[in-house]
Amino acid sequence: MKGPLVPFREIVLKVHSRCDLACDHCYIYEHADHSWRNRPRAITDEAITWTALRLAEHAKRHDLPSVSVILHGGEPLLAGTARLRRVCEELTAALDGVAALDLRIHTNGLQLGPRHLELFDAYGVRVGVSLDGDRAANDRHRRFADGRTSHPLVLRAVSLLRQERWRHLYLGLLCTVDIANDPVAVYDALAALEPPRIDFLLPHATWDTPPERPGGAATAYADWLLTVYDRWDRQGRPVPVRLFASVLSTLAGGPSLTESLGLAPTDLVVVETDGTLEQVDSLKSAYDGAAATGFDVFRHSFDTVAAHPGVRARQRGLDGVSADCRRCPVVLSCGGGLYTHRYGAAHGFDRPSVYCADLEALIRGVERRAAPGLVPAAVTDPGALRDDHRELTRTLLALLHRELTGRGGADARWERAWGLALALDTDGGPLDLLCGHPYTHTWLRDTLTALTDPGAGTEAPGVPDPVGAPAGVLAAHLAAALIRAGDPTPVPVPYRDGVLRLPALGRLRLGAAGAPDGRGTARVCARDGGFSVTVDGAPPRRVVLTAEGDGWEPVRVIGGRAGVPALRLDDLDPHRDCFASPARPRLTAAEAEQWDARLTAAWALLARAAPGAAAEAAGMFTTLTPLAPPAPGEPVLFGQRSARGGARRGHGYGALGIALPDTPGELAALLLRGVGLARLDALLDVCDLYARDGRWRYPAPWEEAEVPVSELLAGAVERAAVAPLLPHAGAEAEAALAALDHAPELSVAGRRLVRTLRAGLTARTPARTPAPRGHG
Repeated sequence: MKGPLVPFREIVLKVHSRCDLACDHCYIYEHADHSWRNRPRAITDEAITWTALRLAEHAKRHDLPSVSVILHGGEPLLAGTARLRRVCEELTAALDGVAALDLRIHTNGLQLGPRHLELFDAYGVRVGVSLDGDRAANDRHRRFADGRTSHPLVLRAVSLLRQERWRHLYLGLLCTVDIANDPVAVYDALAALEPPRIDFLLPHATWDTPPERPGGAATAYADWLLTVYDRWDRQGRPVPVRLFASVLSTLAGGPSLTESLGLAPTDLVVVETDGTLEQVDSLKSAYDGAAATGFDVFRHSFDTVAAHPGVRARQRGLDGVSADCRRCPVVLSCGGGLYTHRYGAAHGFDRPSVYCADLEALIRGVERRAAPGLVPAAVTDPGALRDDHRELTRTLLALLHRELTGRGGADARWERAWGLALALDTDGGPLDLLCGHPYTHTWLRDTLTALTDPGAGTEAPGVPDPVGAPAGVLAAHLAAALIRAGDPTPVPVPYRDGVLRLPALGRLRLGAAGAPDGRGTARVCARDGGFSVTVDGAPPRRVVLTAEGDGWEPVRVIGGRAGVPALRLDDLDPHRDCFASPARPRLTAAEAEQWDARLTAAWALLARAAPGAAAEAAGMFTTLTPLAPPAPGEPVLFGQRSARGGARRGHGYGALGIALPDTPGELAALLLRGVGLARLDALLDVCDLYARDGRWRYPAPWEEAEVPVSELLAGAVERAAVAPLLPHAGAEAEAALAALDHAPELSVAGRRLVRTLRAGLTARTPARTPAPRGHG
């Protein structure tokens, strides 16, 4: 396998190789591997020392911020407190100043007493306890060799951990599933012990030694776990359950949280009591010697083990699962299951998990149950999307404040502007107007990117040094928001080149009133129907927002009559140049009138042919930005990739950039396309619709070559949007959405979006209207 080594972040350290229970489901003593018979009972002093040295060496080489060491067995408490203390001392000393050390111990709890907990408290060792549920469930497998129950002794250990003195050491409970046990009784017994976490583990099995399935039910383990899920969910999820949390995370586009699911590369190595270095312990269930590497801590570094083919095989992610798994829609959640569970003598590990049907049923069952909570309202509700995106802009503003403060760049001017922004933060107040302006979002993104990545090249065209004066830009946005709200709070706003810019409103050329060098600060205050400007102590100058002239160039408003929404025709905002095509400079009055006339005609067409889409567009857009016309021969519609694939820096919800086409029909189609793509872009800003974009490729009806999921989804969205006007685009959208139905990359939110698009296509009756000219 090519690529860099994945460093080990978790070490399983076997401190004792024997056990005081005789569990018949134990993978160490009862399965294929018998290497434990030839190992010392307790870890040797030499193995302790070398393990500590190797771990510190590894952490330093890879600059690891932290490492976890799990004291394991057999039963690790059989090593005795003296030997456990030495282990903790040597590991702590070796990692001091190198990396944070997270020490844990997994035990059956039988030997646990105050003397152990005092030791663990001194070194921060957290304790996980194996318990299979209530007494009937636990006694099914977890008994002494003479058949006696272990349940009361385990409960005694857990009761110690639940005491206030030791509660911080309580890591959680580990439960091996047995479908013969009552799932509700098992869960209730575990939850009653108030663990910080519950781990449900499938019993180790392979295709050669498959799991027991009484009655032959193909999904018996999924059914058992989903019964537990339902109980857990109805109770309000009172305790974290790692298996369920992992499925919920991956369904939402997040990472896997357990080795048994997902595609995260393995970062674990095992050190046996004799210093032997082995792969993950569960491999002992596959065949005798399956976990062996041939290495040990005395002669080999952890990097040597990390390069072992067996270790690397479990770091290949999607390439490391079988061909069947790579085609499966739930592979990003399942990950092919635990590596050991794929084994069979006839095919090695190149096969789906022996629990394949269970894993798929579990994931789909959790998805059905949890989908309402995993899908943001923004996916189906344009109003919620607008609110979420405005909150994102608000978050970006807070991040800019933190970034400037941390860099010492928050001068007195910034602090004054920031203080005013906080004072205006009321529901529906001026700060909401500020964050609702689409190009506030662009400015914040550009500024943050330039501060955190100076080589990104995000300076907005036509804006000299936009990062150099964030206080001035914020002041201008605040003043504009106050004017729009009719709030007379005065704001000092810097101007440059003799021009005062007020986002979403316009620009004012100060002329002789400005400073000789063209730079200074104006006092801006809202007045009825406009604002007043005071420069350098001169008498206030009154500006009426809608009255162009005397140096004032307003952002024009078009539409606003005959059912057409009133839209700002923004050809002035310095941050508007954030679309795939360049923004036009200031339009002439005649050009603006042409936009108004064409918009009115296009909207009339939309209102007849697609009233629902017209209503959605009216509720979404506030701002139209004129763009440069397409190059000769370039299609008007579908001529450019979606904004996600173009040269885009990101604008807020409500903006649309369009090059004015020749006919109202073309403009109507471009407006619908804009609704779809802008909504998609806004959704991608506020939630995860897919993961691992580019890992699979799909045929697209409009492309010769196959495309990644992002392009297929964008193409489907824009074609579904224009389907009311172009029936053939609707057919292409249907084909794309059918392919997306089984795309593993889609999160639950992504799948909901696909279903919503399909439902919209099914519900529409396309109108017979001429196709826009230049359709590609």
